[in-house]
Amino acid sequence: MKRHPRIEQYGLIGDMQTSAHVCDDGSMDWLCLPRFDSPAVFAGLLGTQKHGTWRIAPTAAAGRSSSDAVAERQYRGDSLVLESVWRTQTGSVRVLDFMPPRDGAPQVIRIIEGLTGEVEMISTMRPRPGYGSVSPWIHEVGGRMVAEAGADALWLDTCVPQAEKDGVVVSAFAISAGQSVAFVLSWCPSHAPAPEIPDPHAALTETLAFWQDWTQECTYDGPYREAVVRSSIALKAMTYGPSGGIVAAPTTSLPEEVGGGRNWDYRFTWLRDASTTLAALLGTGYRQEAQAWRRWLLRAAAGDPENLQIMYGITGERDLLERELPWLPGYEGSSPVRVGNGAADQLQLDVYGEVIETLYLAHQSGVAHCADTAVLHQRLIEHLAQRWQEPDEGIWEIRGARRHFVHSKVMAWVAVDRTIRLTEAGALDMDLAPLVELRAVIHREVCDKGFDPVRNTFTQSYGSKEVDAATLLIPRTGFLPPDDPRVIGTVDAVRRELSTGDGLVYRYPTCGKDVGVDGLTGDEGTFFLCNFWLVDGLALTGRIDEARALFERLLTLRNDLGFLAEEYDPVQQRQLGNFPQAFSHMGLIQSALLLQQMAMHSHSRHGAVALLAPRSASHSARQPTAGLTPQHA
Repeated sequence: MKRHPRIEQYGLIGDMQTSAHVCDDGSMDWLCLPRFDSPAVFAGLLGTQKHGTWRIAPTAAAGRSSSDAVAERQYRGDSLVLESVWRTQTGSVRVLDFMPPRDGAPQVIRIIEGLTGEVEMISTMRPRPGYGSVSPWIHEVGGRMVAEAGADALWLDTCVPQAEKDGVVVSAFAISAGQSVAFVLSWCPSHAPAPEIPDPHAALTETLAFWQDWTQECTYDGPYREAVVRSSIALKAMTYGPSGGIVAAPTTSLPEEVGGGRNWDYRFTWLRDASTTLAALLGTGYRQEAQAWRRWLLRAAAGDPENLQIMYGITGERDLLERELPWLPGYEGSSPVRVGNGAADQLQLDVYGEVIETLYLAHQSGVAHCADTAVLHQRLIEHLAQRWQEPDEGIWEIRGARRHFVHSKVMAWVAVDRTIRLTEAGALDMDLAPLVELRAVIHREVCDKGFDPVRNTFTQSYGSKEVDAATLLIPRTGFLPPDDPRVIGTVDAVRRELSTGDGLVYRYPTCGKDVGVDGLTGDEGTFFLCNFWLVDGLALTGRIDEARALFERLLTLRNDLGFLAEEYDPVQQRQLGNFPQAFSHMGLIQSALLLQQMAMHSHSRHGAVALLAPRSASHSARQPTAGLTPQHA
């Protein structure tokens, strides 16, 4: 039995409805069908091979450890077609893994191409629907192999012989230079007719054309284009095409601490994550995704925005009941494995700011503010006006007592500020006077109750001593200008009090075996998004060289395919958490855009402040400002 590969050893393929994780040893260890949030048919990522996997590799490497990995791998151009090259003593082969964008049945296609000599290959597929809990009925139908279990049927088509033994479909074959063998795995309801057998090479051509056309729309042309394009592809891959919903990550329960219990299901659409993801895509020229997401938001909020949830299913489902799967031991023994997410019932006031900021950015990018969106927007701001003074669970979804989180209050201010801007622009028809007063009231309260004058820093919550990396967003939102001493002090406090000692930062303090402010025991890695926020904070406060150095170091922590999980363990030097993570890639794009923008201005602090200059003399730097946020200055 092979050891668990590191999270960064996986690559991603997908069709904008679901995705699969392919390890560098040729194993596909995670695949949910037919949607991101469907039960996995390969769940080896969270258990062992017996919980489902599909490996294609040279026979000489099969059954050995995952250290027997491919010689090299990459994506073909700017696409999500994964190329893996194996070199053996007798020859070399290339494996192409991809999922064609689809209207019908989901398909995973794996094409093996002989490059030199002759290589003995083996495909071993062990399907285990129900997150690895069900052994399907595997049998042959008309020369095709099918695995059926309950409502699901998996059809495996190939031109080489297949045989079933002990719940595993095995194909052994030799491939010579110039030859190719394709395997196509298709899902359909078990009661439905068998899916058609596709032409795998035609599907490859169409898949490459799709990604080529999409990536050409990217407007970023700065020094970090490769990283920005790859991150944009990752975000697009996490978009559920039929509805416009965006998952926070395509996995569940990859741990924030190996062996720990901070394991959550991220295969849902958080308003916060989706909003910030769209802000990044809008910043690189993508508007279609914003239009689709806005329609998703209207459907999800329905006629009941007063009961807005902080997250929904990918087509707007509200019931995301959290439960544990005891038969799965978890990634490297990190249990429990959870599906569903109880945070759906939390109050997180910051989401109003993130949603309204995205609606504002969409308007700035030329996406018309439709009448239905205007009605929803007005009802959201009216509801926020009634509740902004309440404590909440905040951006980090604590499972302890609610608090008055500073970041939540700042984002409430953002919601009101962007509403004022849209009203001034004629996109909304609202009474400005009470909005301006509310903006001022929120601003005064945050500065009075959320700031520690002794340490010269904003704190995690009113009256607390803890610092929180989320306060790094204060200058980025325009809440205060970046030359404000309180902003500079906050950036310095985060670096000082949340640092690992090597320049990376945690999001907030944890308490090991004791229960922390988040209501949980255990620790976690440094948070990639928070480190990108630190890049922004350094850049905006005039420390451009430090910001660029940190950004470029973060780029080196991506895996060989350009992906980032949620967190990074600086001690064991490995990625942690669900993978890939929309938050991380959104942060990368936003920081790259900001650094490019800063390069167009003076590298002095005065140049940075100019990016956030108030629109008029009535917007004092010590009062609520309508200063432009960096991404649309």
